[in-house]
Amino acid sequence: MIYMDKRAAKLLKWYDENKRDLPWRNTKEPYQIWLSEIILQQTRVSQGLDYYRRFVESYPDIHALAAAPERDVLKLWQGLGYYSRARNMLHTARDIVQRTDGVFPVKYEDIRRLKGIGNYTAAAIASFAYNQPYAVLDGNVMRVYSRLTGFTEPIDNPKGRKKLQHIADEFLVKENPSDYNQALMELGAMLCLPKNPRCAICPLQIYCSAYATHSVGVIPVKQAKKQKKKRFLNYLVIQSGDKIVLRKRTRGDIWQGLYDFPCIETTSSAKVAYLTETSQWQSIFGRKKHAIEAVSGEYRHILTHRTLLATFVKIQSGDKAMILPEGCEWVSLRKLHTFPVPRLIDRYLSANL
Repeated sequence: MIYMDKRAAKLLKWYDENKRDLPWRNTKEPYQIWLSEIILQQTRVSQGLDYYRRFVESYPDIHALAAAPERDVLKLWQGLGYYSRARNMLHTARDIVQRTDGVFPVKYEDIRRLKGIGNYTAAAIASFAYNQPYAVLDGNVMRVYSRLTGFTEPIDNPKGRKKLQHIADEFLVKENPSDYNQALMELGAMLCLPKNPRCAICPLQIYCSAYATHSVGVIPVKQAKKQKKKRFLNYLVIQSGDKIVLRKRTRGDIWQGLYDFPCIETTSSAKVAYLTETSQWQSIFGRKKHAIEAVSGEYRHILTHRTLLATFVKIQSGDKAMILPEGCEWVSLRKLHTFPVPRLIDRYLSANL
């Protein structure tokens, strides 16, 4: 179609003249492209860039990553959130090294089977590393296509996403899928923004249905957000001399493999007097009196589906023989910085220790 050819030509010309110089665009090495895609899931480029560089410096190839201890990988990942990405990445690196001696799969179907890799990431690796004709569909691309075509179904449900994938597949320039996919992503990141899009300088303005119908502000359409559940966490920061108690999270949750403090969860905001009467407190301290040095203000930490409201109770104890909860251990304050912790815990430590 001449119409589509003109649109694609304008987009690719704009991309060639305006694309950002990003390190993963200057390589066809699938390991580095995969690494960048995993880091950039749920992460802005401005934040992810430094993490990418540190990972490549620490683990320059898939063999180096596969040999890394999980604790070290999680520490390097600290601050990015969604820690299952890092755990899956390490699992996949070890899997590839074990099965194929570190040779990254080439076929889309084989890439898609790897742990932690979904349709988008598999398409991105196949396209960017091997120039294979697979259309990527991330948040930026969904926004661009929704506005271009006037797509008004919710894009954050399976039905809407499936329809948009069909649109992306039809629009794909199969002769140069790598640059075309990246051009769409760049357009969404730089011009076709969620708020205040820069329509006046967009190369696709004359083809854009949303622009023509003055509906850029309401497209793409998303489902109404559910109210986030609140959880009230009361952390016990137990110190004795130069030691502090840390808890390793071992259950299958989002912070698995990270460290925090012993915690008493309550149904609402709680006073220390209430906490001291709970079974969790008494299983640690019994009825002994311990010096409570400080009680923090409330720390708010927002996750995808819930809001964490945390308070930190700093306690001085001379009893290192106390019975600690499962997964807890005494740690030297000098070594505290070597343990991977969630952002919530890091915020408290940075301000108080």
